[in-house]
Amino acid sequence: LVFTEEDKYNLYSNLLFKYFLAEGIVCGHDLFVASAKEHPDNILKELPAPLLDDTYRKELGDEAAAVKSEDFQDSMKIAWRYQNLPKMEASPTTHTKFGHYYDISKKMSAELCQSVKQHSFYLHEELSLEPETRAWNMNSGYARLLQSIQRIISQEGFDGSDPQKKTRTILRIGIQSLGSILWGDDVCCSDTPEDPHSLTKFLYVLRGLLRKSLSACIITVPAHLIQNKAIMERVTNLSDTVVGLESFIGSERETNPLYKDYHGLVHVHQIPRLNSLICDVSDTKDLAFRLKRKLFSIERLHLPPDLSDTVSRASKPELAGCAGRGALAMGKRHLDF
Repeated sequence: LVFTEEDKYNLYSNLLFKYFLAEGIVCGHDLFVASAKEHPDNILKELPAPLLDDTYRKELGDEAAAVKSEDFQDSMKIAWRYQNLPKMEASPTTHTKFGHYYDISKKMSAELCQSVKQHSFYLHEELSLEPETRAWNMNSGYARLLQSIQRIISQEGFDGSDPQKKTRTILRIGIQSLGSILWGDDVCCSDTPEDPHSLTKFLYVLRGLLRKSLSACIITVPAHLIQNKAIMERVTNLSDTVVGLESFIGSERETNPLYKDYHGLVHVHQIPRLNSLICDVSDTKDLAFRLKRKLFSIERLHLPPDLSDTVSRASKPELAGCAGRGALAMGKRHLDF
């Protein structure tokens, strides 16, 4: 269960959501897309086009060259005493390509998108078919969604009930803007919501469904609107991976020269740890992202080491506080999608 905290305007978290679904199509996984804001069919039409085989080298050659030139310039700027520090590896494997590359300037072809089985859940259509009913002591929107997920898992054999007739594959579940007022939940409207437990009950039941089936789920939540911190703590504990995106749009960092190369920060709040009662915390905390012409890139936060010419005095305390290990990292080890 991947829990993604949406950025303020839901621009970049929506990209991660679409990358998750696009990777499922390329890998031949079935999809289940649920939303109360946008029709799932429209979401599937906006998925980025994959760059299969080695075509990504040609398509992304210009941007890769630009990144390499920036790395070279940064290595020339960095202080001489940091030159001999050991390099920090971004991943355990350096010679194996993990996942696929995508071009966000192009849309996935309809033929490829229709090559896998797709299931959709649009809340407004579901509520119009039958009158509202409460199940599992939660609001009707969450109850309907759980019933639909449970039905798909059972009918399509993802629970292992019919393993001989169906080739083993994975059901990818994507739920957009869960917890918003469009789902009939009021946790984003008040410090003391009237129904504070529907969201956590939903996640508790959903996690049980994921545990006993061949399925994975990504959920985006407008966490910046949930004012009750206790609810966010319970939601975090019920998730395996928790990632937050902080956009610079409308903030002081948008015009700060320290962050001129980036569009926001990535906060890894929690990553899964197997066979343990507690969750692991990532060692690399200084992560930033930027949206290029064709790529969405997550990189280590690499700030300029020279404070005298490029950074104002007002920005020096902020640089000293947040640079940490990121400023000492050699080069820009990054993740491209």
